[in-house]
Amino acid sequence: MNFSKTAVYIPAFNASATLPKVLSRLPKKLKDTAGLVLVVDNASDDKTSEIAKYEAHANHIKNFSLFRNSKNLGYGGSQKTAYDICIKKGFSWVIMIHGDAQYSPEHAILLLEKAAEGNYDLLFGSRIKGNPIAGGMPLHRFLGNRILTFIQNLLLHTQISEFHSGYRVFKIESLKKIKTFSLSSDYHFDTEIMICMVDRGMRIGEVPIPTHYGSEKNYVNIVSYGISVLASTVSYFLHVKRLRKSGKWSAILR
Repeated sequence: MNFSKTAVYIPAFNASATLPKVLSRLPKKLKDTAGLVLVVDNASDDKTSEIAKYEAHANHIKNFSLFRNSKNLGYGGSQKTAYDICIKKGFSWVIMIHGDAQYSPEHAILLLEKAAEGNYDLLFGSRIKGNPIAGGMPLHRFLGNRILTFIQNLLLHTQISEFHSGYRVFKIESLKKIKTFSLSSDYHFDTEIMICMVDRGMRIGEVPIPTHYGSEKNYVNIVSYGISVLASTVSYFLHVKRLRKSGKWSAILR
């Protein structure tokens, strides 16, 4: 795989305590040869940007770039920013690794190589296939994940182990075909972009990954997130079944 055509994207918000772990644990091959290692600081209140620059230098990360949003654009908004940068720079692949250290950076090479080998439009690391309870996933989050995923698979006629992993590899050519800026800027951006890919018949793959839940702060309101995910999925289902037209999905899928 040509890693010079690969971008590593790390969304970060108030991640000064965890970002050093993520950057230091990036595989050396990516530190040395990735075309871009991009941290998008979503208007953090702490020293995330300063820590990112320091750690990039300390860990000898080549082709490092920091982009700081002037205001918090949301988790989905941060992704829109990053993918727009990757598209304009002409990369072939982009991998997203969260800045909170819940996902193992060491698995980045595996995900990238599997994505290229399988020619996937999206390949993600599945926590559900990787024993998340052993990694400290709270029981209520595990159960919520399973319930939401069951409903989504039922409505979308898919067999995906989870829709909610943030450890993802996208083919850039596939991202170009999706109107990402019309999707939510909140946490359920992840669900909406997967719905778009399912709708277009794109190839989605998954590989098991371990996960780690420590003392890092979680900014996701689980109840609000679940409602938003279900609302997006149900509105898409009703739209494609012609039971209730959605102006949003009409614009996105046009």
